[in-house]
Amino acid sequence: MIPYRFIVIVGCGRLGSILANQLSRRGRNVVVVDRDPSAFDNLSTEFSGFRVTGDAAELAVLREAKIDEADCLLAVTRHDNVNLMVAQVGKALFDVPKVVARVFDPSRVALYHEFDIETISPTQVSADMFLEALQPAAKEGQP
Repeated sequence: MIPYRFIVIVGCGRLGSILANQLSRRGRNVVVVDRDPSAFDNLSTEFSGFRVTGDAAELAVLREAKIDEADCLLAVTRHDNVNLMVAQVGKALFDVPKVVARVFDPSRVALYHEFDIETISPTQVSADMFLEALQPAAKEGQP
């Protein structure tokens, strides 16, 4: 169960659109922000949330997305610097209770954590999964 009711998603690429579609389907209020209006084509026809076209690095765009009402912010653009900045603004200026940012470069995770920003690194997650796939399968009866 997802306890958050109003979620702002910054970035409407593959990941952002999947998250927006699934959260919308689960009855959450979702606002998606992207600089490129064609990115919203990734949203399903059933998406019941709102779309805000603009640069999330601008406070006016975040205000238009009603970030001040959000209880969750997901920064999932393809740009680590944008995700970090948006996450910091959401946490520090708008006091969003749950902020999670995507970070591609695993060496930057520590920087995000210095700002108390929860991260998901697809690069690290993928590496972990590949390493796990290289492990021999456990034989029946063996731990």
